[in-house]
Amino acid sequence: MSDFTDVAGLAGLAAAVTVVLLLFPKIASLSRLRQALLFASLFAVMLIPFGEMPLAAYLRGATGDLSITTLVLLWRVLMGVWFGWGTDESMNRRMLLMLVALAAVVLYPLALGWGYIDPYRLGYGDPLFVVVLMLIALAAWIWKYHLTVVCIALATCAWAIGVYESDNLWDYMLDPWVSLYALGAMAWQMKRKPGGASPAHIE
Repeated sequence: MSDFTDVAGLAGLAAAVTVVLLLFPKIASLSRLRQALLFASLFAVMLIPFGEMPLAAYLRGATGDLSITTLVLLWRVLMGVWFGWGTDESMNRRMLLMLVALAAVVLYPLALGWGYIDPYRLGYGDPLFVVVLMLIALAAWIWKYHLTVVCIALATCAWAIGVYESDNLWDYMLDPWVSLYALGAMAWQMKRKPGGASPAHIE
């Protein structure tokens, strides 16, 4: 597995697993130095071959490559734990999750044939689709939804240089995991509002 796309996919999964493990309470209570050392160690273990493949490769066979959006959200969590970054940006994150949930609701059913159009095909380099994404990113930048701008920009750049095996831009922006998370977060938000409770911070 020496191809660049394989390395990128495995590194993304290794980083994701490591970030999730670092959120366990006992690990999160460690000092930053110990967390950093543990992060580096876990990341390396995920990429060490066990049998014919690294651990991350076995996971990749079940999940596929993670979208850039998923990785950005995970890294944001890690930076929040270590440095307190993004702890006051709940609206920023909520907007991104709303867009992800909306895109998932439209994309996946139509891509499975539940309609007369297939928006997934647009991800193969349709110029209009790219322009629309850039306009969304521009609007997000004007309204200071910087997390959305970062995700669209990084996903588009990664797609342009072929970071993953897929040559479809949708795969760089969405995956089933972040889609399910976004839908669940939006459902929880809607459930909390009618009861009069303060809106949940989707963090």
